[in-house]
Order: sequence, then structure tokens, then C-alpha cells
Amino acid sequence: MNRLSTSWGEYDLTRFPEDPRDQLRAWSAADAYLLRHLAGETGDTAEPGEPGKGVGEPVALDGTVAVVGDRWGALTTALAAHRPVQITDSYLTRQATLANLARAGHPTDGARLLTTREAPPDRVDVLLVRVPKSLALLEDQLHRIAPALHADSVVVGTGMVTEIHTSTLELFERIVGPTRTSLARQKARLIFSTPDPDLRPGPSAWPRSYVLPADAGAGAGLTAVNHAGIFCAERLDIGTRFLLEHLPAVRGGAHVVDLGCGNGVLGTAAAVTEPEARLTFVDESYQAVASAEATFRANTDAEAEAEFVAGDALTAMPADSVDLVLNNPPFHSHQATTDATAQRMFRGARAALRVGGELWVVGNRHLGYHVRLKRLFGNGNVEVAASNRKFVVLRAVRRR
Repeated sequence: MNRLSTSWGEYDLTRFPEDPRDQLRAWSAADAYLLRHLAGETGDTAEPGEPGKGVGEPVALDGTVAVVGDRWGALTTALAAHRPVQITDSYLTRQATLANLARAGHPTDGARLLTTREAPPDRVDVLLVRVPKSLALLEDQLHRIAPALHADSVVVGTGMVTEIHTSTLELFERIVGPTRTSLARQKARLIFSTPDPDLRPGPSAWPRSYVLPADAGAGAGLTAVNHAGIFCAERLDIGTRFLLEHLPAVRGGAHVVDLGCGNGVLGTAAAVTEPEARLTFVDESYQAVASAEATFRANTDAEAEAEFVAGDALTAMPADSVDLVLNNPPFHSHQATTDATAQRMFRGARAALRVGGELWVVGNRHLGYHVRLKRLFGNGNVEVAASNRKFVVLRAVRRR
């Protein structure tokens, strides 16, 4: 837990799931910079010669305030008195926001929480954008919300200096209107855009699709459908390809989970290989879950069924209910490198598997997943199913 001090109060914020061992902060200097700007506490923050509208004065948070890309709910919690609309691609962000609102004493309905798959408000008077890691996701989000902006809308983005590039500013310029940046403060920067009602940026370029190559093992020839922001949306991830080359046999009637599914090619390959299998696709990204469903529909018969879940790994999955888990876990949380998500996935898989059930994991060799898995499943229950110079596929069996 860590405290964020603002003009609206002080807030003890946490990430989700809460873990006292987690030393990563639930807010950043970029969040704090934006909040100071909204309160009129930053002085003249515009680049020299480009003073900017309203710079150095409090921003009137009237009408509909939309917060896009809020990482852990820090912005939404601090501005809760203005009843903001939060738009997020992350199930974990949504849960963190609910917890942080409650901890701050705000009613959980004080903010309207929307996902990136839901329609944004019809009118937005103040748009606050926490720049995401994915430029494609930012592009798609701006396309979706631009029709709700008007000439008097206030648009302010924020991010760390390393997250804001010329291409970032070009997106704001092309989709919203004239754009400028602030001076850097504590390695963070602001983006100011003035909506241009005459702009016609056209539709979003997403979703996109590609056909898996002939050397993609069990996935050869499948069509992968990708919404903006998912991992490797332009081409097949080489780790996923390696697991597809060594995909385990699936028996009819087995319950197979594609955990951290992304665009769902692992689970879809299993479904195509064994149409009688029961498939569940799980990811914390709403964009990923939508991509997995689109991929599944594009490659299976019309009557094929599967379950698509946005959630926290397998915490909602009943114990002893799964026969096979396929997993290519992430090792980043936004800009931070961490194996916390992978560990949570492994623990959830162990709990969800039936006795005799298997977890198949692909990862970079240097990540050392075999150590974590042996602690969970037992030293004799984890083996290397395949390896090359870069990746290893591990098979972990629940014996009891």
C-alpha cells in the first residue's frame, strides 16, 4: 500500500490482487503530475512558446469526466467527487479501482466503470488519458472516444517520458486535434490536445487478423483475430509458436483452459484438434478475451461452444475441474519486469487441475519457471517437454 497526496485528499492505494510483498507502487509520477495540473498547482507547464489553454489554472471538472487507461484507479479515486467514467482494458485495474474507492470512503457507484469493449459516453467534457504501453490500444481508444468530444472539451494525457514518443503525439494530433507537450517533471510529461470538430480521422484499423504459418505446429493455417492492445497482435509470438509445435494430445471431453489466452490461438488449436474438448479462455484483458472469442469463431464450426472469461487468472475456476492448462505467461506488469503474474497463474492452475491434470507452460529459458513449478507440483512431477536455445516447454502434473 502506498499513499498519494492530492488537492482532493490523501489516498492509500494498492494494486490488485493485494499482496503485502508487492513493492510496486499503485500510482506513478505521471498520475501525480496530471492531478497537480488539474488543481492548477504546476504553474506554466507548457513548452516554451506554446502556453496552452488553461495552463497554470485549475481545470473545471464540469460535465462528463472520462478517465482512460487509469492503471490502478489512482486517477479515478482522487477525482471520485466528480463522478468520473473510467474506461479500462484491465479486469485487475477494475478490481483495484473498486477496492481503492472503498478504502477512500467513496461509494463504489461514485464512478462509472466501463471496459474498452463497451460504448463510451455520448459526450465527454474532460478527457484524461493515461498513455498505455500499447500504441495500438491508444489509437483504438482515441478513435472510440473522439466522436464524444466537442470544441470545448479539455483533453489532457499523461505518461512517463519513456512512454511518450513522437508517434504518441501524432496519434493525438491526427485523431483529436492540435497537440503539444509539457515540460518534464519527475520524468513525467503531460499532453495537451485541443479537439478539432472538423477532423475526420476515419474508423479504427482494429481488429486485424493474420493466418498462422505452416510451421506453427498444431496452429498451422489458423486465422488469429486481434483487437488493439493484445500481445503480438501483428504476428505470432515465437514462444506461442514453440508451444504449438509441441501441443499435448487432448482427449475427447477434456476441460482445457487457455490461461492468459491473448488472441486464443493455443486454445483454438486444441479445440480444432479435438472438437469434443471443452474450452475455457481466460485473460485479464477485455481486448484479449474478445480476440480469443473472435479467433475461436473464425476457426471452428458454428455450433462449437467455449467459455470466455475476463478475470484474475484462475481464481474463479472451481477446484479439481480442469484436465489441461495451456499457458504462455507474461513477465511484465506495464513497464515493470516481474514474475508475480506467472506465479499467480501457476498457483491457480495447480488448484484448478484434477488429479492427473497437466499444466503446460512455455517461457524463456532464463526465467527459471521450472523452479517455481517444482515447488508447487513436486520435484518429480515437472519435466521438460521440449526446449531450444531460447525457450523451454514444461509439463507439470498434479499427482494429489
